[in-house]
Amino acid sequence: MRHMNFTWRTVLTLGLAAGACFLVDNTAMAADGPKTAYLDAAAAGPDFAIQGEYAADGWGLQVIADGDSKFRGVLYQGGLPGAGFEGKTDKFKLNGATKDGKTSLAGSDYEVVIEGTKAVVRHSAKSVELNKVQRTSPTLGQKPPAGAVVLFDGTNVDQWDKASMTEDKLLNVGTRTKEKFEDYTLHIEFRSPYMPYARGQARGNSGLYLGDQYETQILDSFGLEGADNECGGIYINSKPRVNMCLPPLSWQTYDVDFTCAKFDEAGNVKSPAKTTVRHNGVVIHENLELKPTPGGGQKDQKPGAIFLQNHGDKVHFQNIWILKK
Repeated sequence: MRHMNFTWRTVLTLGLAAGACFLVDNTAMAADGPKTAYLDAAAAGPDFAIQGEYAADGWGLQVIADGDSKFRGVLYQGGLPGAGFEGKTDKFKLNGATKDGKTSLAGSDYEVVIEGTKAVVRHSAKSVELNKVQRTSPTLGQKPPAGAVVLFDGTNVDQWDKASMTEDKLLNVGTRTKEKFEDYTLHIEFRSPYMPYARGQARGNSGLYLGDQYETQILDSFGLEGADNECGGIYINSKPRVNMCLPPLSWQTYDVDFTCAKFDEAGNVKSPAKTTVRHNGVVIHENLELKPTPGGGQKDQKPGAIFLQNHGDKVHFQNIWILKK
């Protein structure tokens, strides 16, 4: 698998003012329930500042917030996913909590202590210090090439059916393009909400449907296994080569090359649809043959719309363009 270079920067601990107003999705359940969705990092609480990625040479750590100062962790040999870890070396699952200003995780004979922007990993008599990092997709903000159709740039929703924007000019879920497309390159940027009390498919769920019938899953799957129903998975078809999901509230990218199914003179499929998908710059599917998945508007394998599925979660989009082939 070919690696792409991420932009890295050290992250300072987020200073949160006491009594800050929480920006949440109040349309579903009461605060601190499974559907509580934080849309702004400054209002997300102290657990959000601890959640994230930590790295040092040969090691990577992902820390997932589960609400009420509880955390899960995944420790990777070789580095973070897509930056040293490819699924061929070991990874270790950890659990822990914050107490008296210190976050401690343990599991598989490893202990991790997080204070500020540092995570110290101890195993036997050895220890290594990891720094908190924030990775950014190398294609984030990529401008459309000559000849591309701009599907969304925050100015209008003219290319979409029954679409709406947020007050800060982001595209909401639950819409499909008015035009149908055959063979193309697609660039799309998405952001999942921070939902620390939700689990699995309830955590920032949406879907990018190619041809209105082949779903590339959108989900807050940060730190999970990387199944076909998690972020980057082609639902039912294939799991991603590596789970490249970044922490919630990070802007992420899918860069997709798609070839529509081809038919013979009798109308039978002579070659299935195929796709190559890059998630945050890393190839997670390559020349993958597709079959229609549930939830879209078509199953005929003919050219279709780009569909952004609505599961009732506050997933948003920006900078979407398509280059027809």
